[in-house]
Amino acid sequence: MTKSPPLIKIKIQNEDFDVSVETNILQQNNTGAIVNFVGIVRGYDEKNDQIINSMTLEHYPGMTESEIENIIVESYKKWELTGITVIHRVGYLKPYDQIVFVGVSSKHRQNAFNGCNFIMDWLKTKAPFWKVEEKNNERNWVSFNESDNKALKKWEK
Repeated sequence: MTKSPPLIKIKIQNEDFDVSVETNILQQNNTGAIVNFVGIVRGYDEKNDQIINSMTLEHYPGMTESEIENIIVESYKKWELTGITVIHRVGYLKPYDQIVFVGVSSKHRQNAFNGCNFIMDWLKTKAPFWKVEEKNNERNWVSFNESDNKALKKWEK
């Protein structure tokens, strides 16, 4: 028996998103479990002991969506998923604004947990987004985080 393709939604946008609306959409596709991840702008940089005033995210239109689609296809190959939504904001964001929504539905919870975790780990490292943080009236590009790269190793089996 071949599995049905999941309901897929990819959006890159400036405006905020409504987690309840997105979750309701995922419920409508033969599902028994939904796992959501919502990333927000931190208000504080613990590593450098500084307040974050804002973050600006940039992307490469077309290329970004294509890479996210590749990540979704890979997750679908690994687990039985009925729905996948990835919404990523770009532009100027303030502390505690929502940045990213990853929602995954499946008939069974473990597939939903694994799919969501996999997508978020790969999205964090492979999707072409660039971030500039403003702290103490200085703007700096956010550098690569080695811990994000290490998170990918658990999926290389």
